[in-house]
Amino acid sequence: MYRYFLLFLLFSTLASAQNPDSLEIYSRDSTRYTNLKTRMSKTKFSRAVYRLLFRDVYNQGKVTEVKEIETNPFTPYEGMVIRKIYIRQLNILGESVYDTTRKGNQLERFVSKSLHTNTREGIIRKSFLLFSEGDDIRAQVLKDNERLLRTNRTIVDARILVVPRTDVTWMADVIVLIQDAWSLNFSGGFNSFKKFNIGLENINVRGTTHSQRTAFRWDARDTLQKFQFRTIYTIPYIGKTFITGQANLIFERDRQEQSIHFFRRFLTNETKYAGAVDVGHTRIRQYKRLLDDTEVQIRYPTEYNYYDIWLGRAFKFPFPESRLSKDSRLVTAIRHNKYSFRDRPQVAPDLNRIYWNRSATLISLGYSNRNYKRDVLIYGFGRTEDVPVGNLFALTIGQENTEFGARGYGGLQYATGKYLPYNLGYMYGLVNIGTYSKEGNAQQGVLHGQLNYISNLIPFRYSFFRQFLAFRYTHGVNRDPLDYLNISGEQGIRGINSEQLIGTKRLTLGTETVFFSDKSLLGFRIAYFVFADLGLVNGVQSLWSGPLYQGYGFGLRLRNESLTFNTLQLRIGYYPNIPGNSSSIRFAVDGNVPLRLRDFDISAPSIVPLQ
Repeated sequence: MYRYFLLFLLFSTLASAQNPDSLEIYSRDSTRYTNLKTRMSKTKFSRAVYRLLFRDVYNQGKVTEVKEIETNPFTPYEGMVIRKIYIRQLNILGESVYDTTRKGNQLERFVSKSLHTNTREGIIRKSFLLFSEGDDIRAQVLKDNERLLRTNRTIVDARILVVPRTDVTWMADVIVLIQDAWSLNFSGGFNSFKKFNIGLENINVRGTTHSQRTAFRWDARDTLQKFQFRTIYTIPYIGKTFITGQANLIFERDRQEQSIHFFRRFLTNETKYAGAVDVGHTRIRQYKRLLDDTEVQIRYPTEYNYYDIWLGRAFKFPFPESRLSKDSRLVTAIRHNKYSFRDRPQVAPDLNRIYWNRSATLISLGYSNRNYKRDVLIYGFGRTEDVPVGNLFALTIGQENTEFGARGYGGLQYATGKYLPYNLGYMYGLVNIGTYSKEGNAQQGVLHGQLNYISNLIPFRYSFFRQFLAFRYTHGVNRDPLDYLNISGEQGIRGINSEQLIGTKRLTLGTETVFFSDKSLLGFRIAYFVFADLGLVNGVQSLWSGPLYQGYGFGLRLRNESLTFNTLQLRIGYYPNIPGNSSSIRFAVDGNVPLRLRDFDISAPSIVPLQ
């Protein structure tokens, strides 16, 4: 009952606005929220909801509201003409797009105004909006635009509001609420003047949304390379094209790269064209193990030039009355790439095929059905998360020309994701099959299957917890000795980095329980977690004859969604049978990169990777 009252309260606030020219209509007196708090203090659950919706809450105002608006909130305004577009940029600290009455304290306001440059309004209008003044309102376009704003790492959260005019009933004003993320990140370490590193990243250079990361390292005792340097510059959207550009200059001990990359995704179901151009030179110092003797490490210098180009076109289904036509597309794409090695391990017609000089042309035909459901507290700590739901099916065929002759390629991909009925959670499944073939014989191939489950938010006292499950199986067919899987780290057993857990077949099962506490530490929200990982990987023997590698542990994560650096993670793990471990108990403090759920947009025709 309370959640519907909240929604009514929200929309009644918007509808009662008499002067859209003034954004003060969103700075209402907070008396109504005080009254609401009294109403919602009668039960434990309603108190928890209130704590999660307003100032003194864990996730700063979104759980009930976000999860309840499953129908498109812009549908009632379909066809109205946009008179004016207002951009309102909130302070990076202390404010929320879901409670516009909230004001930060004096320190939060000082930091937001004095130490941060907001994204320029002209940049938002020119490069981030799918609509303009004078356009008819299309509900799906506004919903997609809201999601696209949130996918940019310079923006913590975003919301679009429609305010109908009272004097002209067929017109409305659109207000875009933007809350930037903190733009400057520093990193570094100092052992002595003979060994130190410094890094600086600005994800919103002078409010342009361009990002630049520069880092260097000095180690006077390193016999291979004492000075290391990298700089990466990214333009998220060039003009109104929604094309992203990136330039990389890396000069590090084990990796040297100079590359330029331009790409455009199928951003929405309305996007007709997508593609990419990638050109560069790479030199990598690789460290490999032998499958039949994982104690032996071999160092291989690898150097190559490459280019990679693809173009895709999406088509609507010609059935205007069918629900299929709304979210579904047929997608065709073509890709061509070339790799020319200047330094590599020894190659032969049946050896180290991943290092062959080669060029490939691939064509794909696919079906994509995708939509999004807004949720919170999945991988984020309070920001709105757009969960993809839908299906994807793609068929890829092509030919690869190599220094040892031509061979064909064929692959199939199927993925599906949806919220289960009866509030049982979210399920994602993926099957990927691909193989090269020559003269009717299969060469390098991969069979990969993946299943992920995420439970619904489960109330506990004043907050919530979720259960995560992940199952993965990968089978490499006719792989070369230097082309193998590893099940340590994020590929299987988290918290370890072992080069001895390798093979061409893998089976892993991971589970994690995360409790999102309502407590905070200096503005950082806290989540506690418990995990268990099990994994099988083969060397030269059968997958099933090897040991069951295990990892168990617990820890906590701290994150402030207004800041862009990685989540701080403290973890204690127990690993009873990992080879090469000096101790079965391991402590770790590291940065955990926030994950995102996989989407159902079809991109470049690709070779199924062994990873």
